[in-house]
Amino acid sequence: MTNKTFPSWPDVAPQLIETAAGRAPADTVIRNGKWVNVHTREVLDGHDIAIKASRIAYVGPDASYCVGADTQVIEAEGRYMVPGLCDAHMHIESGMLTPAEFARAVIPHGTTTMFTDPHEIANVLGLEGVRLMHDEALLQPVNIYTQMPSCAPSAPGLETTGYEISPEDVSEAMNWPGIIGLGEMMNFPGVANGDAKMLAEIAATQRAGKTVGGHYASPDLGPDFAAYVAGGPADDHEGTCEADAIARMRQGMRTMVRLGSAWYDVEAQITAITEKGLDPRNFILCTDDCHSGTLVNDGHMNRVVRHAIACGCDPVVAIQMATINTATHFGLEREIGSLTPGRRADVILSSDLTTLPIEVVIARGQVVAESGSIKVDCPHLDWPDSARGTVHLGHHLTARDFELAAPEGANSVTANVIGVVENQAPTKALKAELPVKDGLVEGEGPVCQIALVERHQATGGVTNAFVSGFGYEGRMAMASTVAHDSHHMIVVGTDRAQMALAANRLAEVGGGITIFRDGEELALVELPIAGLMSDRPASMVAADADKLVAAMQDCGCQLNNAYMQHSLLALVVIPELRISDLGLVDVRTFQKIPVIEPFND
Repeated sequence: MTNKTFPSWPDVAPQLIETAAGRAPADTVIRNGKWVNVHTREVLDGHDIAIKASRIAYVGPDASYCVGADTQVIEAEGRYMVPGLCDAHMHIESGMLTPAEFARAVIPHGTTTMFTDPHEIANVLGLEGVRLMHDEALLQPVNIYTQMPSCAPSAPGLETTGYEISPEDVSEAMNWPGIIGLGEMMNFPGVANGDAKMLAEIAATQRAGKTVGGHYASPDLGPDFAAYVAGGPADDHEGTCEADAIARMRQGMRTMVRLGSAWYDVEAQITAITEKGLDPRNFILCTDDCHSGTLVNDGHMNRVVRHAIACGCDPVVAIQMATINTATHFGLEREIGSLTPGRRADVILSSDLTTLPIEVVIARGQVVAESGSIKVDCPHLDWPDSARGTVHLGHHLTARDFELAAPEGANSVTANVIGVVENQAPTKALKAELPVKDGLVEGEGPVCQIALVERHQATGGVTNAFVSGFGYEGRMAMASTVAHDSHHMIVVGTDRAQMALAANRLAEVGGGITIFRDGEELALVELPIAGLMSDRPASMVAADADKLVAAMQDCGCQLNNAYMQHSLLALVVIPELRISDLGLVDVRTFQKIPVIEPFND
């Protein structure tokens, strides 16, 4: 495979100079637009942009002197000229798409730069999976920078992954052309406690002059937070309230605030800017996790910027948070993030700054989308067989695999229950009195069963527990091989036989998401690549995902984007309670706890 190369500013500086000086024609001129200048927070009417060799040569009130016989002229017609939008922190795998199809989905929404952390595939396929994501990313007509995953497993000793990432892997990846830094450092207790492996990964990144991504999911802003910041992470996207945003910015971190498919963290934190009046330079917008349905139906970074504006943020400030602030954080402010000479010619034309309709998208000087339609090819890798067929259960599962035995003599038990919180990644640690029937603990009312099925090493292991909040009714089960971050298989259901049907179905198709009711499959999203992604177009995957959402609703679940909550129930680095292949984990203490509280007859 040959990676697509892009000429550097020094490579083309002579051509930019000749064009800006009027001695050579531009390749493209965008004429008569309103220049959104994110360096000065101004909107300047009646300006032109001259583009040469995929970079900006000139921005000013009249670029007519740069127009030659072969120059393409794009009439802005008084529209706003906005820098291409940047997603500062995201996981392509959460879109259930390969990098090529993800790019194809988001380019019409004005996203021209992404900073991606492929730690989902790292847990399944290790360094080779990261390399495949990195290589396909470099083929795209927009900028996709890869962060080398830092934590596989995310919490050593509390989960088992398909592969582990080592400091040696991190050091090797820092030499790859598309690696921009270290992915989110989720093992925040390890950093705070001086874990040698975590510090070695951070050191390798810092010595390479690259950015260390953060993930501090604890509400404790005391000594542990101070120790984490001192360890080197440069940003954090796990804040959920204004105090979180302020604490991070005061300590010299960048606050990354997300609006994903199910994470609605902007409104609660942007008040640090809109009400407290803090300097917005260190406030950055991102998506973190967006599934294909959101990308197709609602948008990507344009959706986040619109939301920030709707929450009271000045439109140009919101645009800064999705352009120059992001570029500066990753040391790329001389490359992307603004419409100024030398930068890559990534431009959006929009008729309104508040609603931000994305009418024309230009990336690297080329029109890549217009009126919601993509105009360029997004090349695919030939994904190897080793990246497919990754669901190994060890044996055919039956209802008995999902039984949870009660203590002898018990008619009821006190269970520790995972409580789902709508629109947020954290869960609640709940307790519930559950009945015992024929020696087995049964879910009741809002409480149903959850199981984590080991799928990497074919151990046949099944961890059973309980979850509350989905609202499921009837005899049903939903299974997914997307199970952040270890990506075993999560099965949630009200009936053990349906749980077995759903799990076996995913083994049969090589991964994905399915939902069964009364022995019938209601919906299936096939994700054959690592059990995480499809190489089909986003519109097709989104159509299947829409059927899944409808099926969940038919089974009684009314939560917004509940699939995202389902997929994060094994994420043992976000409080309060999670499930892993090793048991039930209290993330407040990073200790395993029993599903059933001790029983005294």
